[in-house]
Amino acid sequence: MNIFFITPFPDSIKTLVDNNIANQGVKKDLISIDIINPRDFATDSYKKIDDEPYGGGSGMVMMCKPFFAAIDYCISKSEIKPKIIFPSPKGKVLNHSISSELSKEESLIFICGHYKGLDQRIIDKYVDLEVSIGDYIISNGELSSMIVFDSIVRLIPGLLNDLNSAMTDSFVDDLLDAPYFTRPNQIDGLKVPDVLLSGNHQSIKDWKKKKKIEITKDRRPDLWRKYKKLND
Repeated sequence: MNIFFITPFPDSIKTLVDNNIANQGVKKDLISIDIINPRDFATDSYKKIDDEPYGGGSGMVMMCKPFFAAIDYCISKSEIKPKIIFPSPKGKVLNHSISSELSKEESLIFICGHYKGLDQRIIDKYVDLEVSIGDYIISNGELSSMIVFDSIVRLIPGLLNDLNSAMTDSFVDDLLDAPYFTRPNQIDGLKVPDVLLSGNHQSIKDWKKKKKIEITKDRRPDLWRKYKKLND
């Protein structure tokens, strides 16, 4: 998978990638990552990429020309047309299904927004998917892009040492995950459930399924209703 990040703060992405599981994907030649600064495509001496919004109001808006040029550059570097993603509170809320579908793509472009966001014409001309990481606002698009990115690349076969680990995570089957324990089996009076020490694989599987249902019903009734609807 070829992945491009368009960001005015490339060091932010580089730091996050270097300390992310995706770095293993780069080393294994499963993914390539290019970080593109839209300021490199600005035509004025100040390398300006934002301006005041038409119609008034506070804040600044990221400009069309440098982003058009940066996106076109990324497209030209990819052998197939990339899917272009813009993390935005206006987008579909990220879930496992979206991440799973995107993990099958061969090329992705992430546009990292700032300030009041992008000139709408950038979105209208290029963006294939707006995706939200939740009902809150953060100060930069690098973090939201990396959250989406991380949720995608960890599903690429061969990137994780054990893909089965990802396939048993929360949300894969519309349930939250069961609790986990490791050595020692007792500490400060707290014991590992006996069933996990029993060696009975079916009993362990049944216990985990029961716990997943209990936790989901208690903490995410919306997910429980969805699960019930799909499995009744």
